[in-house]
Amino acid sequence: MAHHTFLAGPDDWWRTAVVYQIYPRSFKDNDGDGIGDFRGIIGKAAYLKSLGVDAIWLSPFYPSELADGGYDVANYRDVDPRIGSLEQFDELIDEYHSLSIRVIVDIVPNHSSDQHPWFQEALAAPPGSTTRDRYIFRDGRGENGELPPSDLASHFSPLGWTQVRDGQWYMHLFAKEQPDFNWDNPEVREDFKKTIRFWCNRGVDGFRVDVAHALAKNLDPLPSHQSFGPDIIPEDGSDALLDRNEVHEIYAEWREIFNEYSPKRIAIAEAWVPHSRKHGYVSETSLGQIFNFDIAVSRWGSDSYRKVIEDNITFDRESGNSSTWVFSNHDVIRHATRFALPPGTDEDEWYEKNRFNPGLDLALGLRRARAGTILILGLPGSTYIYQGEELGLPEVLGIPDDQMQDPQWELHNHEKKSRDGCRVPIPWTKEGSSFGFGPNGSHLPQPEWFGQYSVEAQEGVEGSTLELYREAIALRHELLGDNSFRWIHTDDKVLHYERTGGWQVITNFGDEPVPMPEGDVLICSAKHDGTELPGNATAWLRA
Repeated sequence: MAHHTFLAGPDDWWRTAVVYQIYPRSFKDNDGDGIGDFRGIIGKAAYLKSLGVDAIWLSPFYPSELADGGYDVANYRDVDPRIGSLEQFDELIDEYHSLSIRVIVDIVPNHSSDQHPWFQEALAAPPGSTTRDRYIFRDGRGENGELPPSDLASHFSPLGWTQVRDGQWYMHLFAKEQPDFNWDNPEVREDFKKTIRFWCNRGVDGFRVDVAHALAKNLDPLPSHQSFGPDIIPEDGSDALLDRNEVHEIYAEWREIFNEYSPKRIAIAEAWVPHSRKHGYVSETSLGQIFNFDIAVSRWGSDSYRKVIEDNITFDRESGNSSTWVFSNHDVIRHATRFALPPGTDEDEWYEKNRFNPGLDLALGLRRARAGTILILGLPGSTYIYQGEELGLPEVLGIPDDQMQDPQWELHNHEKKSRDGCRVPIPWTKEGSSFGFGPNGSHLPQPEWFGQYSVEAQEGVEGSTLELYREAIALRHELLGDNSFRWIHTDDKVLHYERTGGWQVITNFGDEPVPMPEGDVLICSAKHDGTELPGNATAWLRA
């Protein structure tokens, strides 16, 4: 058994953490195959230490055919050889723990890859076999079973069922290469508990749980639709596929395992559920934390942000939750671009029509992105940063059709935005074949203008987005106290709140300057003269 390092500390370290999301394939390529790897991540530990983050979250690095960017997992207790090995994973844990940076890993429990040994066994077994029962197989309708068992659509295609050679069909809420597990099967439950222990024993500090609200399902009768989105999922737990009460029985078993370790392991639910349903995921007998996407999907404006902040602070006080403020991740348009879109834009429609000729005011988008980040770094709770946002990276929009990799785009006949634009490997240097990502190019094309956003171009440059992030995160660690929060002033342009010890945060959502409150300006997202806060800017002050 290899030696594994564990990082001591309080059980609730995660409540105020700044967590940096790494999409491994697009972070840093060490071996020159065009795909990011563990050696690349290890080599950038000092960079992330200088950024000031408390933890990293690794998107999937497991063996995968990449039908969905690694979220089709063929083996939950191994590493894709293109990314590294278990021994290199141990090195990664050791390196980051030596710098007091914790490591969170993605776990994908709703579905596996169709290349997973269990699914291959299921395909080779007859209908009704115990191996098929680990997944959701059903007979078809029609005279000869030629019709799907129900009219269920998947998230990636019009049909959530795929027929196999002997005539049966299997359910997949996502791509056909991602068959859904049957969580009523005890073997599935026990195997995932084994997986959780496997990674905890290697020193992992926590888990991000993919599609955490989808595991428990009621398949009698078979569902004919999916209630995607928190606005249409019922608030009583009665949906056939999503956010059922029984899902928390699964997580209660996981929580028992998490509590065996010191500090206790944490898990963060990716669950797009109604606000009233979030409590179950953050209870002491469940995962502990749930992603707060509310601010990521809100329009830029004082009124909408005030409501999101109030709703989530109220929820945190009632539930004991610690909010996870986040603007960007591997699934959404980078917020430096998103904030430049016209108000009320349907992103999929806009993307389809404008990705080769966007015509956006990216300077305005970046200005708002900087202001928004300084705003959320001041709020109670934790903050999640997606790789490259500390560089102010905009979305890469003009990727040629034949170089796209995202099934969401391909399977929706190019009518839904591709997520590839936020997954383009990030730039480390001003020049070079892949701007320092790797020695031999990258798996997604990088635009010519990428170098101006690189780490090298911003390192040590006063006023750069990278230095703004470093300064703000360091100040946050210095100033952060308890969860106190009170509004000082709000109107249709301004949000102004106070934290512990007289530390204040003010954001001007308007385009025109407003008077700067009295006090010492500690940091500001835009240049200022000390008397006025510019438009689309945030400042921290000490009164």
